[in-house]
Amino acid sequence: MSTEPPSTYRLASAVELTGPGMRLREWTDADLPALVDLFDEVETARWTPLASPFDAQAAREFLAKARLAKAEHRSIQLAVTVDGGAPCGVVMMFLGLDDRHDQAELAYAIGAAHRGRGLAAKSVRLMTDYAYQVVGVHAVGLRIPPDNAASIGVARTTGFVRTDAPTIVRDRRGSPLTLDMWLHRRLP
Repeated sequence: MSTEPPSTYRLASAVELTGPGMRLREWTDADLPALVDLFDEVETARWTPLASPFDAQAAREFLAKARLAKAEHRSIQLAVTVDGGAPCGVVMMFLGLDDRHDQAELAYAIGAAHRGRGLAAKSVRLMTDYAYQVVGVHAVGLRIPPDNAASIGVARTTGFVRTDAPTIVRDRRGSPLTLDMWLHRRLP
């Protein structure tokens, strides 16, 4: 089985998604300092595989990897903003959940100064709609640590349901991170 997504799942060269009080946009080089401000903090390090400490070099690597993955049609990583300006976080879509090209996986992180405003849920909704309507997948997944109450709340709020799939363990900077699968299926 090919690991490349079908050509019908190609990502647009420029993506910008808007919804009520929300704009998801491409990252720019000018965002590098904001990336450090957003992701060099304890909760981000606790729940994500992002580098910690997250410094200027980590920001440059993050942006370079995001651009390469998009160019290869493997994923898209968008800056979460309220008005298209300063980033408040990131939302990511990876094509090929569990090697199934009709599914995608989302991930997100919201900076500490921007939490509690519903930005994660709005971002997940926008990206889920994009995955269905533009990319053409039939299901979207979230992998969430069983003790991450905030992310479980986002999953429930946005219509994701925890599955009975076995938990998986991913590497988080040399230590294990256990994750449950939450799934959102496209309505017929």
